[in-house]
Amino acid sequence: MKNFRYLIVTPGFILSASALASPGIEARLNALEQRLQQAEQRAAQAEARAIAAEQRAQRLEQHTIKTTQQTTLVAQPITSLENSTLPASNLKLNDFGDLKLYGDVEFNLDSASRSGQLTSLKTNENKNWKPGDKERWNINGRILIGLDGYRRNQNGNFAGFSVQPLADVTGKMNLDDAAFFFGNEKNWQAKIGRFEAYDMFPLNQDTFIQYSGNTANDLYADGFGYIYMMKEGRGRSNSGGNLMLSKYAGNWYFELNTLFEDGTSLFQDKTYHGNVLDNKKNVAYLRPVAAWKKDQFSAAIAMESNVVNNAYGYQNAQGQWIDQSRRNGYGMTLSWNSLVTNPDDGIIANLNTAYLDASGEQNFTAGINVTWHRFELGYIYARNNIKEFNTDDITAHINHPFSEPGKYDIRTIHMSYLIPDIMNMQNFNLYLGAYVSMLEADADNKIANSDNDQRYGARARFKYLF
Repeated sequence: MKNFRYLIVTPGFILSASALASPGIEARLNALEQRLQQAEQRAAQAEARAIAAEQRAQRLEQHTIKTTQQTTLVAQPITSLENSTLPASNLKLNDFGDLKLYGDVEFNLDSASRSGQLTSLKTNENKNWKPGDKERWNINGRILIGLDGYRRNQNGNFAGFSVQPLADVTGKMNLDDAAFFFGNEKNWQAKIGRFEAYDMFPLNQDTFIQYSGNTANDLYADGFGYIYMMKEGRGRSNSGGNLMLSKYAGNWYFELNTLFEDGTSLFQDKTYHGNVLDNKKNVAYLRPVAAWKKDQFSAAIAMESNVVNNAYGYQNAQGQWIDQSRRNGYGMTLSWNSLVTNPDDGIIANLNTAYLDASGEQNFTAGINVTWHRFELGYIYARNNIKEFNTDDITAHINHPFSEPGKYDIRTIHMSYLIPDIMNMQNFNLYLGAYVSMLEADADNKIANSDNDQRYGARARFKYLF
């Protein structure tokens, strides 16, 4: 019986243990199921990433093929250029020198009483002989394109050139400078071509002054007041060229300019004192200059003289040759320039004098001008003494012998104001200028108007440098 009880009790314990163990197995089964689901999710994500990677690889492969095609297309013309032979005349850059390209734009809006100089002949009663007798409104100007070349060695020797063609608003092409030069820096220089030598009558910030030309040609208009400014032998001639030698010695500067040209080109219409000039041979102007400069102050003296006798003249009524080529000029200029060291309050001041002793006349000119705070004011006085004049074909008021045609004075006031950096653009400036010029004739003057005459005008100048 005892064993029988044990047999009955043992299955119960076994059933109780199985009942107790069944919840733990279920939990483990649930956990296993969850891990299987998570594994499936991870596998799905991995598959999605694999598909995305495959797509990116396909796009990269397509981009690589396209880039290779483009590279091939670009390489073809390059290869053709490399295989072609370039001509030997192509521009080559080297270290032997420098080239400089620049420009100067200058256009003017003018309003003037009358053109021409101040004095005038009377070809008949109540008619003045002058170019342009009406008030003048005008637009004029030019564009300059400059090219400079310069080469120097380590020892200071140098050589260079400068060419400056001009495109005029009237449609004409002109030329400012065309010169070749060589020498030793800060020592000496030789220059040949078309250019202007040392300025012996600087006008400062001059914008509009109407009296005579400002190059070596057509400076003198017969029958009009002549403002002599030491420019006859300066250069930039339309009928000849210059040869200039210059030398630096400390604060000193020395210059000798030689101008060879047709001497009659100085006179408008090749007429002088009522006579038509006949050119026999070219003139040779010698123009030595000695200048001294220290800090802001500078001074210079000079002379110019035609050294060729009987270069031009005329035949008188008796058939005799009358030489008219004697022209000797002398000048001095004093300058003060503190604008470089003091841009805000600096000034530029010039005092100029010039005297001409020529065939049949003497002329004296003096001028002073000052620029301060971009405003310039100047005054010029000229005294003309005409001793000889052919009045055979001229009707004039004559009360004295023909051998004393007369004397007259010309007084000119000029002013200018600079407005810089228009539209905030550097080197684009506007100049506003005006002048008034008055003639005072002696009572016995036979070539000037019987009444005092005057000229006046105003100008707006647009100036752009690049």
